[in-house]
Amino acid sequence: MVDERPGEVLVVSVGAARPLSWRGRTVVSGIRKAPVRGPVGITSLGLVGDEQGDRKHHGGPDKAVLVYPGEHYPAWAAQLGDLTAPTFGENLTTNGVLETDAVLGAVYAVGTAVLQVTQPRRPCYRLAVHHGVADMAVRTQRTGRTGFYCRVLRTGHVQAGDGVELLHRPRHGITAAEAHRVLNVDRADLAAARRLLDHPDVLPAAWARLLHDRLDGRLDDQTARLHGSAQP
Repeated sequence: MVDERPGEVLVVSVGAARPLSWRGRTVVSGIRKAPVRGPVGITSLGLVGDEQGDRKHHGGPDKAVLVYPGEHYPAWAAQLGDLTAPTFGENLTTNGVLETDAVLGAVYAVGTAVLQVTQPRRPCYRLAVHHGVADMAVRTQRTGRTGFYCRVLRTGHVQAGDGVELLHRPRHGITAAEAHRVLNVDRADLAAARRLLDHPDVLPAAWARLLHDRLDGRLDDQTARLHGSAQP
């Protein structure tokens, strides 16, 4: 066991994929989730009853569970008005584990399940669709209040009030916050990109390729992801 104050699950949420209107076209998304009372099963592909509309960019074993720190809600409320979880499309709204705490590869006991941090969320325009705020994905990216994804190492059940207990923290120390900063915000920080690539096993393969491209002078275009200017 690792000596760290346990976190807590505040809200457990799932949602069906449904059509949403965005700039004259229809986007299918599961971002509009609702809280669930009582225990909810967690499988290797996520929470029972949860769906994703874009299976290419969302869901799958490495993005099985989206965790969002409840500590971020007051800051958002100051900008957007009162918000109720899960406004950011998360499965687990938590307290006690921020992106700056969540080391990639760290393992947590959550309810009777065991989860492993895989990557920060890369904000996309579906946040704008959901909130009705055109630059919501850009705001989320800029602030670093992204949330993070987990894979499921042991299936089980989770419900509001369950603890979030750190079982293992990798020694490399690369957090979801740092990976997000380098990948999405400070894209000219090539020294930091090299530091991430010193641990390629902790990054999705596509992210490692993206960072290698930057080192070779090719900068990725974020327009479609952030603004939905092209079909996803």
